[in-house]
Amino acid sequence: MNDIEWGLLFDPQLAIESFPYVLSGIWYTLLISVVSMVIGLIIGFFLALARTSRIAPLQWFARSYISFMRGVPILVILFLLYFGFPVIGVEFTALQAALIGFSVNSAAYMAEILRAALASVDKGQWESAQALGLSYWQIMRRIILPQSIRIAIPPLSNVLLDLIKASSLAAMITVPEIFNKARIVGAREYDLLTLLIVASLIYWGICSIMTVLQNHLERRYEQYLR
Repeated sequence: MNDIEWGLLFDPQLAIESFPYVLSGIWYTLLISVVSMVIGLIIGFFLALARTSRIAPLQWFARSYISFMRGVPILVILFLLYFGFPVIGVEFTALQAALIGFSVNSAAYMAEILRAALASVDKGQWESAQALGLSYWQIMRRIILPQSIRIAIPPLSNVLLDLIKASSLAAMITVPEIFNKARIVGAREYDLLTLLIVASLIYWGICSIMTVLQNHLERRYEQYLR
């Protein structure tokens, strides 16, 4: 322990000077995270419906999709889209590959969250609404979804936090997000540790803000349910 040069652990001056450059990657980090969350949520919703459908082919497709996406590392999916697809003549930019990869991957996790949230609503409410003559989508929009969303907010928020952190993997396909910027400065200044700490603090700050927004949403839906 006495041989450790603690002065090399963190360089405050380098951290301050490089902070604006590293922070400039936040737009790509947020773009990948938020857009992938929205697209994944849409895909996940229909996967959840297919997963609980009485139509066997839809069930099989949803189960297979969810199983595959949950079983394959996101980095493999990114490499497949960015480096693999050009072999068959389909090319994506680094940002496009990241958006597609994170969207289709996160959809599998959100599908299971939404399936559980929808199933948590008492079946008697479906039967009562059907007896009143409401259509399937009217029941879903007016009765089931408002109750399900409150249940789904915490786990869906965790998916968003995971997307924010996992977006750092987009650096592996050259997307200039936070981690990519930190690696560039760290390699140039021969002080990767300082830049990794800077990047860690930025990710922590983003996730802390998202957690505050999550708590706000939970309180709003609690008031709505009351």
